[in-house]
Amino acid sequence: MMYADALETARLITRFVVPTDAELWTGYFNDPVNCTFVPNPRMLTNEQRTEEMIGFCLKRYLENRLGLQALIHKETGELIGLCGLMIQEVNGKTVTEVGYHLLRKYWGQGYASEAAQRFRDYGFENDMADSIVSIIHPLNFLSKKVAERNGMSLAETGASWRGYEVDVFSIAKPDWERLRR
Repeated sequence: MMYADALETARLITRFVVPTDAELWTGYFNDPVNCTFVPNPRMLTNEQRTEEMIGFCLKRYLENRLGLQALIHKETGELIGLCGLMIQEVNGKTVTEVGYHLLRKYWGQGYASEAAQRFRDYGFENDMADSIVSIIHPLNFLSKKVAERNGMSLAETGASWRGYEVDVFSIAKPDWERLRR
């Protein structure tokens, strides 16, 4: 499965995560509001969580399981978040997810929707999946709004992902094709 970076939107460009992004991304975990819905079962420090997240992205690339990419603001060159497609397991079933995490100072400006829609489109345009999902904590209403703006609808509540109860939003390729017309 081919996975490209340098995807563009009106305000963003993506690139694969690199190890030095850990230094920039630590601010994400240092903000407790950012991490409200990000599990930390092993009680890692914020620096450890950052290293693990960046390492997980790199491992996904190597294993051909896609992965989050850095979102770079075109005007400023700043890393504003991570977004991308990922192969996940929900209720024992393999799915393709579009996931997104933005630094809080970029919330409410449409960046998450813009990036998620670009990755959704990329996945369908390249026949990577028949449907694309977003796996969301039941109380994460902001992420649910992003999923809805991405054309997704609630497909399942109380699903199991990595031992956590989650809601799954989904869009099938025929529904995406209707959106595009």
